[in-house]
Amino acid sequence: MTSPATLSAAAATDPTRWSARLWGMLITLCIVLFLDGLDVSMIGVALPSIGAELDLSTSTLQWLVSGYVLGYGGLLLLGGRTADLLGRRKVFLIALAVFAVASLAGGLVSDGPLLILTRFIKGLAAAFTAPTGLSIITTNFAEGPARNKALSIYTVFGAGGYSSGLLFGGLMTGVGWRWTFLLPVPIALAALAAAWVLVPKDKPAEEGGHDILGALFSTAAMLLLVYTVVTAPEVGWGSARTVGSFVAVVALFAAFLAVERRVAHPLVRLGILRKSSLVRASLAIVAVAGSYFSWQFIVTLYMQETLGWSPLHLALALLPVGLLVSLSAVFSDKLVDRFGTGPIIAVTMVVMAVGYLLFLRLNTDPSYLTVILPAVLLIGIGWIGFPAINIQATNGIDDDEQGLAAGVLQTSMQVGAAIVLAVTTAIISSGGHSASPADMLDTYRPGLEFAAGVAIVGALVALLAFVPKRGKRTQAAAEPELELVG
Repeated sequence: MTSPATLSAAAATDPTRWSARLWGMLITLCIVLFLDGLDVSMIGVALPSIGAELDLSTSTLQWLVSGYVLGYGGLLLLGGRTADLLGRRKVFLIALAVFAVASLAGGLVSDGPLLILTRFIKGLAAAFTAPTGLSIITTNFAEGPARNKALSIYTVFGAGGYSSGLLFGGLMTGVGWRWTFLLPVPIALAALAAAWVLVPKDKPAEEGGHDILGALFSTAAMLLLVYTVVTAPEVGWGSARTVGSFVAVVALFAAFLAVERRVAHPLVRLGILRKSSLVRASLAIVAVAGSYFSWQFIVTLYMQETLGWSPLHLALALLPVGLLVSLSAVFSDKLVDRFGTGPIIAVTMVVMAVGYLLFLRLNTDPSYLTVILPAVLLIGIGWIGFPAINIQATNGIDDDEQGLAAGVLQTSMQVGAAIVLAVTTAIISSGGHSASPADMLDTYRPGLEFAAGVAIVGALVALLAFVPKRGKRTQAAAEPELELVG
């Protein structure tokens, strides 16, 4: 399934010994994924400063976050499949250049709608770079130890971007909020130059057409779904607008499925959704990202707006999450090689769920060492399973569908996280507001409990993979390692 030119001569005897060029390509892709993750979470810290300088309302500021998610989550499926059909290198370079230009524009404009537009364009660009980068890796490293090592390093950078956003956001906001937009520009340009040299040329898929109608229906459905869930807390989940939007989403998805069943070369081969490992990985990534983004959102509001913590203070308090994710790059692939993806995902998700439960001890004057740090450490351990989720999703997938599998996984992450965060926002918004820290904690606690519940459900789903299936007990006893790898 892997191109014959994928591994260097040095890897002939040891698949995890790579040439300098192969290492350079991997690090370049990692940096781009880090920027994608960083851009999702870094902007949150800068929102108060942006609102104060540009005189933007709270609802307008929300769209600086939601606009990015709208472009990112809405176009991931199209982005992954486009890379398969048109060529991964070409799509990656174009999308990265668009990301750099949109970042520069965001740091220069002083108009709210234009700022939101730059965020949407950045999300759109990330919807192409993220699945394309993943498929470049999976088609240039042989399945097994080499790919596990490469994917572990790659996805650790992605998780590190999400978990380090608060720290970088706090540092950049201290200089000026525009730097949260400008910071990625030189990094993206350097990565673009490196990718031009290091990413090998590839040919578009020999077979397959352009499913224009399927692309239109899927993109419209995903965009409308993300738009509906991020606006529902403001307009009301039971409002005619929200209900009507959900009905339209269902209709668009039904039309998309009808098209995919009939066209000769579908955008999404529906059979790939019968791949149990991809489905389990998609559910796991929804639980991990959805619970964490919701938890981080509440923690940011409570610690900064209610308890008066500075952005940098909060960033340093949550720094252990990013440190644990970074350190896991050294050993995460070895854990997968030894135990398989299933056990790693299950254990780390259970640990993460315990971390959220411990955080429920939060009070109006929390001790960092006894209340916050233990929970933060356990939540950070939960992110160590992130590489295993990506490995599980792409194992056993043919080269010409690696971009599609990556798009399915990352769409699950972005759209799933957006839905979980929207529900969390609705929960805490219904609790009212008060200047009292105790009352605000009572308002936020149900949201924290919901985030913990999402993590618990994800852990239970991961553990269910180990429940013996009726009629397969004999096979499981004969081949126990197959049940573990998942």
